[in-house]
Amino acid sequence: MRTPLSRVRHFGSAHGGTEHFWLERITAAASFLLAIVFIIVMLAVIGRPYEQVTAVIGSPIIAALFVMFIAAVAMHMRVGMAAILIDYVPNEAQKVFWLIANTFFSIAVAVIATLAIVKVSLGS
Repeated sequence: MRTPLSRVRHFGSAHGGTEHFWLERITAAASFLLAIVFIIVMLAVIGRPYEQVTAVIGSPIIAALFVMFIAAVAMHMRVGMAAILIDYVPNEAQKVFWLIANTFFSIAVAVIATLAIVKVSLGS
């Protein structure tokens, strides 16, 4: 005798909905908490000379928090846009193209922003 659950198991989407759901929530929570730190630091350096601002942003703890903020936001951006692309792009070939482009764009944004923080942190 089969239960209703056994009849529908392994049918439907790609079976990754729960993972995407939790990844979206976790990256949103991380982004929110790190955004608070980012805003506090930015408010603290308003009106200060350039050298003091770079010294604050270049401190190891602040730089690490900023890099974590960049990573969380970029990951959240990639996962959120992927969900939209999966749901609303009807053509499979176009969907694959845009998912790959989305991943590369998210990585590029994260790398460029991280390099900017590293440059400030190293004082170059």
